[in-house]
Amino acid sequence: MNRPVVYLGPSLPLEEAKGILDADYRPPVKRGDLKKVEDEGIRTVAIIDGVFLQSCSVGHREILHIINSGIKVYGAGSMGALRAAELHHYGMIGVGRIFEMYSQGEIEGDDEVALVFDPETLEPLSEPLVNTRFLLNGAVKDGIISNEDAKTLLDQFRSIYYPRRTMAAFKDLARNFDRSEASTGLTRYIETKYRDIKKEDAIALLNALKELRKIPDL
Repeated sequence: MNRPVVYLGPSLPLEEAKGILDADYRPPVKRGDLKKVEDEGIRTVAIIDGVFLQSCSVGHREILHIINSGIKVYGAGSMGALRAAELHHYGMIGVGRIFEMYSQGEIEGDDEVALVFDPETLEPLSEPLVNTRFLLNGAVKDGIISNEDAKTLLDQFRSIYYPRRTMAAFKDLARNFDRSEASTGLTRYIETKYRDIKKEDAIALLNALKELRKIPDL
């Protein structure tokens, strides 16, 4: 059976991904990679992670080209969610919360999902802005911090160059709010309620593909 190609990096550990879906896992997608899958006769491609500044990112025309050639293309989590939101009207299929946030205009720009990672282990070395945004949205709903203060804190975190956006840096910003009594236990909230939305969306996509693989034509 023709296995789907999945471009995966820091969003989800490879061994965990393999435990969910039998696929041809490849490193984060970059410009030119999709030409190879067309040449290999692949029928399904899933983009989760891709490069941003390390080298040229995968282009819209590349994705559209393989869609038009009959390859099903899915996206979630990181670069995949961004490109799926940009191209879902042209046939790219998006999965997950981050895709929905991009599609609805709640977030814009690649800095929401960008991070740096170890080139050998693919382990993430910084924190994507979208995870902290999701966390602050929850804190507002739970009455831990006001919407205005949450926006201020997110803007402060955004002002940090993305390779230096770490959870430790985010907690330092949150402690300033706790000390100024602008919040009620924001630091503790962060420690207990943190969720890796990029990882959750990556898992959701793999599970969706697992169900679709039961269909012979996938």
